[in-house]
Amino acid sequence: MPSILQKALKMAAYAAVGLSGTVAAYLSAAFVLSHIAVPKADPNAAPDVPVFLHTNGVHTDIVVPVQTAQMDWSRLLPYSNIPSGDTSLRYIAFGWGDKGFYLDTPTWADLKFSTAFVAAFWLGSSAVHATYLPTPTPGPDTVPLHLSHAEYARLIRYIQTSFRYDAVGRVQHIKGHSYGPDDAFYEARRVYSFAYTCNTWTNNALKASGQRACLWTPSDKGIFYQYGR
Repeated sequence: MPSILQKALKMAAYAAVGLSGTVAAYLSAAFVLSHIAVPKADPNAAPDVPVFLHTNGVHTDIVVPVQTAQMDWSRLLPYSNIPSGDTSLRYIAFGWGDKGFYLDTPTWADLKFSTAFVAAFWLGSSAVHATYLPTPTPGPDTVPLHLSHAEYARLIRYIQTSFRYDAVGRVQHIKGHSYGPDDAFYEARRVYSFAYTCNTWTNNALKASGQRACLWTPSDKGIFYQYGR
């Protein structure tokens, strides 16, 4: 019996060491790769479209005008999908993340281990969170970017391809869920994991549109480090 217990304890110790090593490697990779910059593709690009990068301290959003000559987001995501229906809001923020985390965790106090586990290990599905806003104010948590028409076209395409569409090509509104009067959730493509987080999605949006970004990052800190914040 003691030998069985000793073996069990030894296996538990090996598992703990392995887990600690994995966590350390992950954190090290996150730190190093988030500090390696992917520079802006065209430093001389015309500042045609005002776009913003925003964080709430954990999660990042890309904020764009609701309507430009290139895209009217209210046609894809009608104002009627948000509880307020407020058509005076001229900007829209896009975030991507684990569907269960988004819908079941409106505040950190609501976080459950099962929700976090499913999100971290490719076991869930994803959603796009779209929030209509007034014009953002630049600050520590909000970085203004100015994209050329060509850069914005690539960003539009990146955001559009993040949605999951129905058989007739419409976005799939997740009805009955919102954090406030001006937001809505939609079914999305890809699966969230510790390797591809909400902030990885935002970082890839910056890359897709030719903006300064991290080589890779799971956190908002890496992205905002690249913008001196």
